[in-house]
Amino acid sequence: MFPQLPPGFRFGTSTAAYQIEGAISEDGKGPSIWDTFTAEPGRILDGSSGEVACDHYHRWEEDVALMRDLGAPGYRFSISWPRVVPTGSGEVNKPGLAFYDRLVDRLLEAGLEPMVTLYHWDLPQGLQDDGGWLNRDTIHRFADYAGIVGEALADRVAHWIPINEPNVVTMMGYGTGEHAPGWKLTFDALPVAHHLMVAHGRAAIALRQAGATSVGCANNHAPIWPASEQDADVGAAKLFDALWNGTYLEAMLLGRYPFDLMPFMEEIAEPGDFATMRQPLDFYGINYYNPLRVGAAPEDAELPFEFRELLGYPTTGFGWPIVPDALREWLIMFRARYRAALPPIVITESGCSFADSPDAAGEVDDQQRIDYHDAHLRAVATAIQRGVDIRGYYAWSLIDNFEWAKGYTQRFGLVHVDYETQVRTPKKSFAWYRDLVAAQSQHAG
Repeated sequence: MFPQLPPGFRFGTSTAAYQIEGAISEDGKGPSIWDTFTAEPGRILDGSSGEVACDHYHRWEEDVALMRDLGAPGYRFSISWPRVVPTGSGEVNKPGLAFYDRLVDRLLEAGLEPMVTLYHWDLPQGLQDDGGWLNRDTIHRFADYAGIVGEALADRVAHWIPINEPNVVTMMGYGTGEHAPGWKLTFDALPVAHHLMVAHGRAAIALRQAGATSVGCANNHAPIWPASEQDADVGAAKLFDALWNGTYLEAMLLGRYPFDLMPFMEEIAEPGDFATMRQPLDFYGINYYNPLRVGAAPEDAELPFEFRELLGYPTTGFGWPIVPDALREWLIMFRARYRAALPPIVITESGCSFADSPDAAGEVDDQQRIDYHDAHLRAVATAIQRGVDIRGYYAWSLIDNFEWAKGYTQRFGLVHVDYETQVRTPKKSFAWYRDLVAAQSQHAG
């Protein structure tokens, strides 16, 4: 028995350009911060890079055929900024833009509905050389890029997301240095968060001017659970909740920042910024993976909070706790807190990594992934029954791919990729998801 979702509920899959495309210097593409970052020894767990990745740039037709066979109508993918504008500003790279033009056409021919993310972390290195997202000028360059892509594709792309997970960009890219560009600014990274929010707003405006009719976001959200009921742990959890969740959702929905952070952000902001970042959203995208347990850090620590292990739950290959009920909790709380300001919700990412590979018969039995998606879709269904307006669920990911700082050590895909041969093997979860979509379609009919 599959989870029961309402008629019209949209199922889909998600990917990101740097994680699957490869071809990092072909057809005029410029270098990105991830090309630079992966070339630095010790940055990536297995010493790998996205130089080849899943070779999607050359195998995209095969991957579209897989999506057509899957039957989930939604496909969320990102456009590589340096493939379209190699240095981040200036001349458009026509072959790069033509690649996405062909991809969108083929998706539509296959009955698939494109959802495009403009920025999934691969900033052109030319902009990073001038300070990256710490430099306010990057906002203007991003707005220009959004207009270029919008003019080319808005007539055919159904849904748009300017920036994927701005909290991860800020905290892991500029705060702790675990991701590209590898800067360790801690709280001095707050201007990055503000610049990303204004860039989101400017891009939304540019996309609508180009004819886009559905513009949303894809924010990574997690319930933040205090490590104990002690005041210090509760306070640390509230601070991290404001930084991880509140900063971005309040900026987009309310045109402000959480109360405790507002004094810092007002020093960074320029006139008009708060109005710019609060653009009307046609959907609010949530990327969900797991709750986080947070406690107070020792007094001599660099940050005032620290992460504690969340015990008592099964974990993914990443070591992330699997807590579907936390998704239900977050969705219901989110609606209760922001009611009139909240547009319809789409789960723009949810998924799990497990070290699965083909058996002797060539089959990939990833029952744990089926269990994960089944449980999280049931959590979504319960939230809908409680009155939360949720319109879709995009599984992360269509295919195994380059998993950022973890390289190729984590597999999230519904399709197994042999990185030596690039052979694609649909997993058991692929068949389950296909049957789920078919059953849902029959139910809706």
